[in-house]
Amino acid sequence: MSPRRRAARTDSGASALEMAFIAPVLILIIFFAIQAALFFYGRNVAIQAAREGVSQLRLAQDEATYEAQRADIVDHTQAFAHTVGHEALTGAVATPTYDDAGGRVSMTVTGKVITLVPGLDLTVTEQAAGPIERFEGDQ
Repeated sequence: MSPRRRAARTDSGASALEMAFIAPVLILIIFFAIQAALFFYGRNVAIQAAREGVSQLRLAQDEATYEAQRADIVDHTQAFAHTVGHEALTGAVATPTYDDAGGRVSMTVTGKVITLVPGLDLTVTEQAAGPIERFEGDQ
């Protein structure tokens, strides 16, 4: 038997063996990339929902108006998160704050991001804030 034939026979199956080691690593890298994308998308949905809530909260001129509109704004913010996020951000909870003395409002949105790994709990919390719109007459 020539040395070429012997060398060719000893390498047979090496590609399959290499693939058996490389394929699981490649699959894990792909799953990690998808999970990272889902996390950042869920985070983006939470911050956009918080900004949407702040844009509505800023229009409350005083605390009485804020209290009257608070429930509707919270419902709208949570519905916005559900509509935009669908399954990417589940169980979104919106929590507004109104600081009349400081002239600022904020909205915090918390929710769970969908995961590919069973049992993995990824919760995101994002907050947006802004000044209260105060319309005053000419002096």
